[in-house]
Amino acid sequence: MRLTQPSLALSAEAAFTAVGAAVKAAEALGVRVNVAVVDAGGNLLAFLRCPGAFLHSIGIATDKAYTAASFGFPSGEWAALLQGDRDLRDGLRQVPRLVMIGGGLPIAVEGVVVGGIGVSGASEQQDLACARAGLAALGLN
Repeated sequence: MRLTQPSLALSAEAAFTAVGAAVKAAEALGVRVNVAVVDAGGNLLAFLRCPGAFLHSIGIATDKAYTAASFGFPSGEWAALLQGDRDLRDGLRQVPRLVMIGGGLPIAVEGVVVGGIGVSGASEQQDLACARAGLAALGLN
């Protein structure tokens, strides 16, 4: 039996391209990061770790990708969304795998979220730049 994927599913090749481009961007910035790409269901498709990148950032990168894919917007937008709602912010901090800092971006094709990319290990701005480089390598922004 052969399982077919929806036409807008994220391919393994695309996932590998994205993590490779993100790592190249990190190298250009002189930082060491972990990069994960997940599919629309949050399942890991590709992962790369720069030698010497923080070990704890492995899970954080994966969870940034999962957060972006599951909500359909960048992980760094949570702070603005929750500004002024301390109870909700504190409650959401208890949700497993929800990361509310920048570096996670949804991967969308034709307006449909097909996955997410997450980068962790450098500053929030550098992580985001690397994630954007991953999307750019796929012809996305």
